[in-house]
Formats: sequence, structure tokens, C-alpha cells
Amino acid sequence: MPHLAPDPSSEQDQEQPRPILRHEWVNDVVKPLKPIFMEVIAVSLFINILALCAPIFTLQVYDRVVFSGGLTTLQGLVIGMVLVAVFDYVLRQVRARILQTVALRVDVVVGKRLFEKLMALPLRSLESRPSAFWQLLFRDVEVVRNTLSGASAVLVADLPFAVLFFGLIFILAAPLGFVLVVVMPLFAALAWYSAKAQQKAVKREKRTLSNRDTLIAELIAGRATIKALALDDRIRPLWEERSAASIEEAIQRGSKNDTHVNLSASLTMMTNVTLTTVGALFIVAHEMTMGALIASNMLMGRLLGPLNQLVGSWKTYLGFRQSVERLGEIFAAQEELKESRIDLGRPKGELGVESVTFRYQKDAAPTLDSVNMKISPGGITAIVGPNGSGKTTLLKVLMGLYPAESGRVLLDQADIAQFTRRELSTWMGYVPQECVLFSGSIRENIAQGTTDASDEQILKASRQAGVHPFIIDLSDGYGTPVGEGGSVLSGGQRQRLVLARALVGDPPVLMLDEPSSNLDRKAEEDLARTLVELSKDHTIIMVTHSPVLLSVSNRVVALDRGRILASGPSSEILPRLFARPAAPTQPPAPASAAPSLAPPGGAS
Repeated sequence: MPHLAPDPSSEQDQEQPRPILRHEWVNDVVKPLKPIFMEVIAVSLFINILALCAPIFTLQVYDRVVFSGGLTTLQGLVIGMVLVAVFDYVLRQVRARILQTVALRVDVVVGKRLFEKLMALPLRSLESRPSAFWQLLFRDVEVVRNTLSGASAVLVADLPFAVLFFGLIFILAAPLGFVLVVVMPLFAALAWYSAKAQQKAVKREKRTLSNRDTLIAELIAGRATIKALALDDRIRPLWEERSAASIEEAIQRGSKNDTHVNLSASLTMMTNVTLTTVGALFIVAHEMTMGALIASNMLMGRLLGPLNQLVGSWKTYLGFRQSVERLGEIFAAQEELKESRIDLGRPKGELGVESVTFRYQKDAAPTLDSVNMKISPGGITAIVGPNGSGKTTLLKVLMGLYPAESGRVLLDQADIAQFTRRELSTWMGYVPQECVLFSGSIRENIAQGTTDASDEQILKASRQAGVHPFIIDLSDGYGTPVGEGGSVLSGGQRQRLVLARALVGDPPVLMLDEPSSNLDRKAEEDLARTLVELSKDHTIIMVTHSPVLLSVSNRVVALDRGRILASGPSSEILPRLFARPAAPTQPPAPASAAPSLAPPGGAS
């Protein structure tokens, strides 16, 4: 059954200490866009000025046309409003095109920066979070883009110009302006309270959605296991629990938002009633005209409209804030070395490990505990040991994928910490335990490990990996698509393709993690002969428990609980590893005695 991540929402809902916010990166994105945003503000100014024309038109119609019968005046006013409507449409289209430019630039700049950042993060950082988190980051890019270029950006651009409508109301009907002076603080208080309430609700909703998305990612990754073992009945309750939690939080957040929006609508209605009532009293007293009252009501709608939108838009702005914080945290994370501090050239393949200690968690027992060893250039070194002994971890430390907690790894007597990931990948070919292929052709997958790999290099690597005969037998040969994750190929074929990928570029060091786990006996023997040939001018280090591959190794390193129990020529170590113990003639040794070298198990 695939590993299903625990549900953090089951813990008590407590406010966690607030991390240091990192918004600096937004300034880097927005600063080049300031001229464009100034254009948006300028266009919004003219749009809002044109919006004053409709109330003024109404005022003139009621005060000059209706009572005096000035049809010529009405004709002129209508023609003017038609021109205003056309000009307003053009300006709104221009603003929309400008915001589309903003959206495009934000997408390109932030999306590219996020991708490059993910490629520059150390493997341990990438493994420290579930895959759903990294997928969420790209949705965060969309949130940032939509907030900076969508309706929320238009609202922010229009909101300052509400003062125009407020001022005009005072000019047309000062008594109604004083009514708004009393009402406006109520709208401001409602908007503030809505923001505070939405902040917590949005945070809880995001957490439950993340839990649900994590489960979905695990279900997709483990779909074959789920089908094979018919785990649907067992997983359904977990899915229902997380789905229900996300729905419940969404309903609660939506309910609070609807409450505040409805309060804002009711307050708007009562404001309209109050303005009309006060206006009617002043009209009766002959201190205000009918046109002024109607025009003021229209202006009041334009004034309160942005405030009503603001109350309903807090989810967007809070989501934007959370997205900015998440992206800022990732952008501030420490990267791998980008530029090497020395040009080593092509190494000979000598490896050294000096007092290396590594652990996955700070408080956990070390996975590697003060490991020391030296591997001379050439030959095959086999790493063996029981499950969990640290074999795979040792390979990743040797490659620099995992930084050692203490100690160092040397390549040709140079500390690998001073080299970039690209340089190390060029010098060290890697065949992982899980053979991952990417959508594309066979040629593309083999060539992925080397920039601008030539056909000759690809063919040479394919022949060395023993996969060339299988490829040329396909109808499309090297152009055959491998499917999602290599799904159209068998496990053994994928493993040989990954080996070919590791060999492209002729790296002096090859790291193999259980390279024969998906191979039959004949393919395993072919691989053994290939490794023997490669070992003449390559340093090969492999994790294996295969007797066939162990038989061709020159040196064996036996690990147990992160320590080296034995190391030396295979002719000396292998007989001890596979020696059958004699029948016991005395009581067994106490548990505190040193563990014996049991036959090696699978990969750690």
C-alpha cells in the first residue's frame, strides 16, 4: 500500500508562530512593471472621470429638460453621452490590454524564476515536502498573476478615485455628503472585520485543501498498487475524511464571506434609503432639486460599489498574500553551488570518504556514522548490507546529492562541495533504484543526461548498456515514445535505458543502485560482462545483493547500521558474507555482541 501522509488538520487548530515574511521578491517583479501600472492608473482616472458624466447627464435632464421642455438641450446631451460611452469602451479595452501585458510578464518572470529555483534546490530540500506542495507553488504563480492583472487589480486602481464621487456629491447636495461622512466609517469597519475573519478561514481552508491534494498525488503515484490489492475500500474513508474537511472549511469560509457581503449590501440599501429620505426633506424645503437627489444616488452607487467589492474580495487578497509568502520562502531557500571554485578537468575517478556522518532528521540516529573509505580509480566496488544499513544513502552522499553533516567526500583528492551539480553529474553517471523515464522518445531519454549528445555517443552508450538490439527492433527505433514514466516498456528495458543514459558523455565514475533488480538471469550476466569491460577505465560503485554482480566485483564494502563492518578485496570478504554458520555448540552470544556479517539484503 502506498504511503499516505498524515492529516495535519487532525491536530488542534492553534496559531503557529509566524515565520519571517519574505515579500522582497515581489518588489523585484513589480518594480519593472511600475510604468505599466502608472498607465493603468492614468486610464482608470479618465474612466472614473467619464463615470461622472452619467449623473451629470441625469441632473441636467431633470433640472433643465423635464421642467423646461428643452428638447434641443436633450438632443445635445444624448449625443454627448453617446460619445462618452464610446470613449469609455475604448479606454476599458485599453486597460484590459495593458493588464494582459502585466499577466504575461508576471507569468514569464515568476514562472521562470520558480522553475529555476526548484532546479537549484538541493535534493534534501525537495524531498522534505510532499509533491502536492511543489504543485501548489505553480498554482501560487497563477494567484499572483491573476491578482496583479485581474479584477482585483482594477478594484485597487479604481478605489482611490472614489474621492471624486464623494467630492461631487458635496458639490451637488452637501446635506447628503454629510450623511455619507457618517456612513463611510461603517463600511470601513465592516471591510476591516471581514479581512480579519477571512484571514483565519482562508488559512484553514488552504491547509485542508493541501491535505486532500497530497492524498490525490499519492493515489495517482500508487495507482497500480491500489488496483492490484483492491485498496479502494480501505482508502475511501481517508479520502472521504479529507474531502469532507476541505468542503467543510470551504463552506465555513464561504458562509463568513457571504455574511459580510450581505451585511454590506444591506448597509448599502439603508444608505440609499437614508439619502433619499434626507434628500426628499430638503427638496420639500426647496433647498435641493430632484435632479441633484437622483444624481447623488447614482454617485453614491459609484462610491460604495468599490467598497462592496472590497468586502467580497478579501479571499483573493489573502490568497495572494499566502502565495507570496510561500513563494518567498522558497525563493529565499539555500541553493546548490552555481559556480565551481576550481576547474578540475576530467577526474581519474579516485574517491575518498573521510569521517562522513549523515542523518535525515536532527534528532534521529545517524544513517551514516563516521564512514571512512577510499576507492582507487577503476574496478568494481560492491556495497552490501541489510535493509536500512545506509547503502543508497552512501551513494547519494558520494554523488553530493546529500550533504554530509560532518566529514567530507573527495574526488581525486578534491572536496566535491566546491563543484556544481552539473559538473558532478558530468563526472558521475547514476542509475537509481527507481528507474524514471520522462515523456518523449527513447533517444531523448538517453540524451537527457548530456547537453547536445551526438548520435555516436547515444549509440555507443546504448551498445554498452546492451539495449541497442532491443531499440533497433522497434518500428520507430530510437524515436519510439516511452509513454508516461516509461509505461510502454518493461522494467528491465527501463533499467537498461537508464544505464545507457548514465553512460552518455562517458563519465569516469558510475554509481549503480541495484542495477539488476528488474533483469532476468541472462540480462544480468550480460550486464556483469558490460561492467567488467567498463571497469577497465571507469570507477564503478554499485549497491547490489546479486551473486552474479558480486562475482565480478573487485572490492566489497559491507555496511550495517551506517557503519562499515568490513572492507577489502571481494575474494576475502565474499566468503565471509556467504559462509554458512556451523551448528551451534554453545549458547548464543549476548545481544550486545557485534552483529555478524549476514548475507546482504535489498537496497536501503
